[in-house]
Amino acid sequence: MENKEIINYQDFEKVEIRIGRVVSAERVPEADKLLKLIVDVGELGERQIMAGIAEFVPEPAALAGKLIPIVANLEPRRLRGYESQGMILAASGEGGPVLLHPAIDVSPGSVVK
Repeated sequence: MENKEIINYQDFEKVEIRIGRVVSAERVPEADKLLKLIVDVGELGERQIMAGIAEFVPEPAALAGKLIPIVANLEPRRLRGYESQGMILAASGEGGPVLLHPAIDVSPGSVVK
């Protein structure tokens, strides 16, 4: 577990994971690792999410339309002058992060339980 602290169920309940649909994705100028994604999270609206996956996504625009899980209630923070309003979830693959996708089409904003 990479020396991560064990959390209790009440801590985990605080994390709100939702499905979002990528509206657009583009590289951030002068930031080799960052992509700026606009993600539709249904009734929560659109969110700008900064993700450190640029070196593993050859064509960012191809992410448009993809469904991805995001942490929707993460405190916003600034990265390279851009506000990030959430975090995408990805698995650790041999060649870098692998974006997760629902096995079937679900509505943006759907809660992940």
